[in-house]
Amino acid sequence: MRVLLIAGSHPESAWLYKALHESTNSLQRVDDLRDGIFVAGQEIFDAIIVMSSEASPYPGLLDALPELAHSACGAPIIVTLASAGANERTRVLRAGADACFCQPLSFIEMHERMRALCRAIPATAGGGTTSATALALDSATRELVCGERRIEVTRREYMLLECLLRQLNMPVARNQLIGYAWPECEDVDPSSVNLVVSRLRRKLAKHALEVHIDTVNRYGYQIVVRRAQAT
Repeated sequence: MRVLLIAGSHPESAWLYKALHESTNSLQRVDDLRDGIFVAGQEIFDAIIVMSSEASPYPGLLDALPELAHSACGAPIIVTLASAGANERTRVLRAGADACFCQPLSFIEMHERMRALCRAIPATAGGGTTSATALALDSATRELVCGERRIEVTRREYMLLECLLRQLNMPVARNQLIGYAWPECEDVDPSSVNLVVSRLRRKLAKHALEVHIDTVNRYGYQIVVRRAQAT
């Protein structure tokens, strides 16, 4: 999933960033809410996580959440608070959050809630699945699923596939693929993309799937699903 993390620089946010990264999420991180509102309006995210370190009653957060929800274009917003009672958590939810957690934070619970919220959003062409081909990614096992066949992929291959599947049968720019599949790196050699694509092509060919990754000259790649011809 493409996740926007809005969190200041402190040990808890570093821990959360690492946990999200290791769970095969493509991360964009900003330090404050104003920047988060701007970034949320520039790109489509699957989910937005706000880690607040404010002291109760969180006035800055409550004021910013309605605008963030508007910029999010339907992406679920998950807020984590340092400490709060039921009344404060309710105010956060009413302000625009879809879920609210407090410290000490259970990452597994938060991550599963995030996935559940994303499942509740109707699937679109950019959602990474298509009912016509039953093509999907299984984040729990890190596999590409096509009908009854499953192909195990590496973390980098998974993220690159996820980016391509968000624009099924449409070209995706190389820079966009790099930003999605290598979010933690500032400088990525374009040959790294070629290498991952080559590995994926071999795996797809080995399993004889009607799924192909085509090169778009001087632009990038696109994933194409072709129906098998009747014999």
